[in-house]
Amino acid sequence: MTTPYFDVLIVGAGLSGIGAAVHLQQRCPQHRYAIVEARSRLGGTWDLFRYPGIRSDSDMYTMGYRFKPWPDAKSIADGPSILAYVEATAREHGVDRHIRYGQRLVQADWSTPDACWTVQLQAADGTRSTLRCNFLLMCPGYYRYDRGHTPALPGIEQFAGRVVHPQFWPQDLDTTGQRIVIIGSGATAVTLLPSLARTAAHVTMLQRSPTWIVSRPSVDKLAEALRRWLPAGAAYTLNRWKRVLLGMYFYRMCQRKPEGVGRWLLAQLKPQLPPGFDIERHFHPRYKPWEQRLCLVPDGDFFAALREGRASVATDTIEGFSAHGVRLQSGEELPTDIVVTATGLELQVLGGAQLVVDGRPVDPAQCVSYKALMLSGVPNLASITGYTNASWTLKSDLSAEYVCRLLNHLRAQGLRQCTPTLTDPDMPLAEAFDFSSGYIQRALHLFPKRGMKAPWLLKQNYVHDLMTLRHGRINDGALVFSNPAAPRDVMPAAAE
Repeated sequence: MTTPYFDVLIVGAGLSGIGAAVHLQQRCPQHRYAIVEARSRLGGTWDLFRYPGIRSDSDMYTMGYRFKPWPDAKSIADGPSILAYVEATAREHGVDRHIRYGQRLVQADWSTPDACWTVQLQAADGTRSTLRCNFLLMCPGYYRYDRGHTPALPGIEQFAGRVVHPQFWPQDLDTTGQRIVIIGSGATAVTLLPSLARTAAHVTMLQRSPTWIVSRPSVDKLAEALRRWLPAGAAYTLNRWKRVLLGMYFYRMCQRKPEGVGRWLLAQLKPQLPPGFDIERHFHPRYKPWEQRLCLVPDGDFFAALREGRASVATDTIEGFSAHGVRLQSGEELPTDIVVTATGLELQVLGGAQLVVDGRPVDPAQCVSYKALMLSGVPNLASITGYTNASWTLKSDLSAEYVCRLLNHLRAQGLRQCTPTLTDPDMPLAEAFDFSSGYIQRALHLFPKRGMKAPWLLKQNYVHDLMTLRHGRINDGALVFSNPAAPRDVMPAAAE
């Protein structure tokens, strides 16, 4: 039986993968493609996470696709609304017809003589199948779906209640009237607290150290006015750029004047908290603003739960557990029926797949990232990831556009292979991310390095990437083009 062949194979049917497929259809209509998705549904993160209150931690004017205006009034959207948006995008553009579900990429082997990746896929029952493609576009996100990060919790086996990780929230879990302790202080914990506090007896967020938190309205009044006055596309573009530029300005201020920004952030919290609340202890982090992602609170719902006494914050270290509570080093015990371990994600590179190039196994950590998109020495592969300091989709949109430009350049030149190639062996290198978040620090050793000069430099800056990815030269000297197609080379048709 003939192995199915595609010009492009997209791995992952989440926010990035669906967007990449739309860009491919619009900009490279002559390229045949398929999407493989390990799960049984599209949506990625927005289908996997089902915990109470799941929502975006970025505004949807920048987290939405460039080509599809976000339709709802709320710019800080809940998970089901975002999933519906991704599903509608796939359906409207016919992308859903190209998805092969229940197929996890386990290995991809590149052959230079064939200018082709041979891809090994594994189904849930362990059976394997094979596809071939000229270009591999990785969009699986950068964290593991099969497990989250749970640190050692001393004495947790003594706890008689239920322990839940948000990544695997039980749909039958009834939290009504329950005492709940959420361990963690990141975006998931900040999202869970107000949602659970609506019906629980009490919710406590237990943190070792605070996180920077900022409250914003879920509905942008100026954005809504523009939506009334202007055509949908024009209003969306203006709102998107407003959010981009404000975000860039705020990030730059955090870099230049972190102490001043920190004082301003804390001052914003004071009127939202109960009188006499110890802001310094519970909301003044040890790190500077934007050394980790800021936690976004829509409409101040987190602080409302604290003001109304339905929730509280404890800043302390766990000493152990009893049958019905959490013992803290301060001597206090938090009585609880349910412990929620909102302790973070576990990252992985390339969805955990193994790469082999001409018989040589590839360790991504030994590669250097080209334009934060490709790997040095690895042909015809791009991996789409988002920003750490802005919305994921801003970068994934630009990256998909660049891949389309690259594919069209290859076809126009009659070539089949492009390989990022280091020409300066003495160029200083740095870790992939300059970010202090625990989930990043735990996985830095897995990721490719970044260089200190273009095109190996990672800027985390949308305007810079707009110029380099959308308008920069394709043939920049670092990307080596080779492997001419035969004069009458005809690729085999995709077998469905």
